[in-house]
Amino acid sequence: MFLFLSKVLDLLLSPLTWALLLGVGGIVLRRWKRLSVASQLAAVGVLYAFSIEPTVALLTRVTEQDAVSTYRPDTVYDAVILLGGGLDAAATERSGQPEYNAAPERMMRTFELLHDGRARQVLITAGNLDARPEAVVEANVLAAQLEHWGIAPERIVKEGRSRNTRENALESEPLVRAHGWKSLLLVTSAAHLPRAAGCFAAVGLKADTLAVDFRSSTLPPAKMSWQPRSGALAQSTDMLRELAGRLVYRLRGWTAPWR
Repeated sequence: MFLFLSKVLDLLLSPLTWALLLGVGGIVLRRWKRLSVASQLAAVGVLYAFSIEPTVALLTRVTEQDAVSTYRPDTVYDAVILLGGGLDAAATERSGQPEYNAAPERMMRTFELLHDGRARQVLITAGNLDARPEAVVEANVLAAQLEHWGIAPERIVKEGRSRNTRENALESEPLVRAHGWKSLLLVTSAAHLPRAAGCFAAVGLKADTLAVDFRSSTLPPAKMSWQPRSGALAQSTDMLRELAGRLVYRLRGWTAPWR
C-alpha cells in the first residue's frame, strides 16, 4: 500500500501535474472568464517557474545542503554499500545489456573504492518494483558489471528484494550482521544521502557516507539561463519528491539522526 501511495504522491508533487490541473481548471471554469484566464495563466507560470535554471538551482541547493561526506580516505572499509537507482531497468531488459540513467556516479565511485583497495567488499542493495519473474533485478546487473570490470565475485554481496530506501536498509541489516562487517561506507547521490543515511541509522547501521552525483549550480542567478528547459523541469520535480520523501519518512519514524 505504501508503494502505491508513494507513486500517487510522486504524481501530485510534479509541477507538470499542477500545470495540467490548472489548465483543465481553466477549461472547466470557462463560464467565468476571469477565473478561467487566471487558471490558465497560472498553469503557464508554474511550468515556466519550475523549468528555469534559477528555480532548479535553488531547489537543488536546498536538497543537497545536508549531504555531508564523512568518508575517511585513510580507512579500508569492511564493505561499501551501493544503493540502486542508477540503472534503467526497462532499457536494460530491452537491450540485454546494462543501460544506465543520468546518475551512474554511484556505480563508478563504488568500483573505484573496490579497485583501489579502499573497501574489502561491496553490498549492492537494489531490487525492482516490477513483480514479473523475468523482470531485471538491478543488484544482479550491477554485480555482473563489477565482475566484468575485474572485481572478484567473492567480494560482491547482492540484495535484490528491496524496492525503496527503507527496504534497502531493512534488507541490508541482516546481511551486514551475518558478515560481521564493522566499518561501512554508504555511497549514494547527494540529494538522496540524508534520507538514505537516516534509514540505515534507524535500523542500527551507522555508516560513513560518500555523497556523489552533485547537481547544484554555483553560478549566480544573473548568469543562469532563464529559458525554460524540460531537463530543468525534470530536476525540479526530482528535488521536490526527495524533500517530500524526507518529510514522509521522518513522520513515519523510518529515519534517525546519522551524524
